[in-house]
Amino acid sequence: MSAYRSMAEPGTVVAGCLCIAGPTASGKSAAALAVAEALGADGMPVEIVSVDSALVYRGMNIGSAKPSRAERAAVPHHLVDILEPSQPYSAARFVADAGECIARIRARDALPLLVGGTMLYFKALFDGLDSLPAADPLIRAGIDARAATEGWPALHAELARLDAPTAARLAPNDSQRIQRALEVLQLSGRPLSSWHTGALRRPPPQRPTLIALEPQDRAWLHARIAQRFAAMLDAGFVDEVRALRARAELHAELPAMRAVGYRQAWQALDSGDLSQLQPGAVAATRQLAKRQLTWLRAMPWRTVVACDAPDAIEQVVRIARRAVTAAAAADAS
Repeated sequence: MSAYRSMAEPGTVVAGCLCIAGPTASGKSAAALAVAEALGADGMPVEIVSVDSALVYRGMNIGSAKPSRAERAAVPHHLVDILEPSQPYSAARFVADAGECIARIRARDALPLLVGGTMLYFKALFDGLDSLPAADPLIRAGIDARAATEGWPALHAELARLDAPTAARLAPNDSQRIQRALEVLQLSGRPLSSWHTGALRRPPPQRPTLIALEPQDRAWLHARIAQRFAAMLDAGFVDEVRALRARAELHAELPAMRAVGYRQAWQALDSGDLSQLQPGAVAATRQLAKRQLTWLRAMPWRTVVACDAPDAIEQVVRIARRAVTAAAAADAS
């Protein structure tokens, strides 16, 4: 079996789970905690599995909007603070880790609640991952050399011509994923997006309840993003990045340090000019949110809740309760 696949068939690992997804700053964490409290009061203990590529890293707390110690004490959280920022993490490893967490949670007769905004991880859980060509150091070195002279935005533009669906989901400076997409093209002659259609040839996987928090008004989300980043700055985000920069094993090209917000803060500290940090990070976060919503629209079976509705959290709790009730009735029949 390929190392890129979960040991279980796609979708079966998460069948019966609850999932809350949405763009950054849409209120996922607050909704998840409310669901955990409500279902716990109903007699169903809940444990949260983070679906977030930044929360796995220790020392990246403020800029990743990591749940507080009090929140993590109130509800068990998994896949948070499991790696150092110098260590790589992949969708394939996430699928394996999440599967193990889900199995342990179920063994405790608790409900796994998957929460986050890394949509590739959700898709990998729902649909599986195709067996991509292995990495080639020579090809990667050639792509890196081009990037050093042309810049990653230029290579992103090239990818857009050759593989528009993949490029649309990547930021122009997402060097790790742009490099991989171009590498797969060179190795196989096929765009990366064509490798992610294998699930369409398999029987439809079992779908969990996926609650998607999506704004009716993008301006509302943009305002939330700006407010949240301002709060991060007030909480000491720049000092957090200074501490990361002081660690000899960390550098700006690591995947962890290319996370939105961290990348802009690192660059601002490199330049010695923090004046453009806030507008630059807010703009990059808005672009991230746009890509997250694009991923969500490709999951038409989701249940959408307007995150800018005044009763958004109450709606999420009602949907979660209905899903749990329906699952219990199905198990009893």
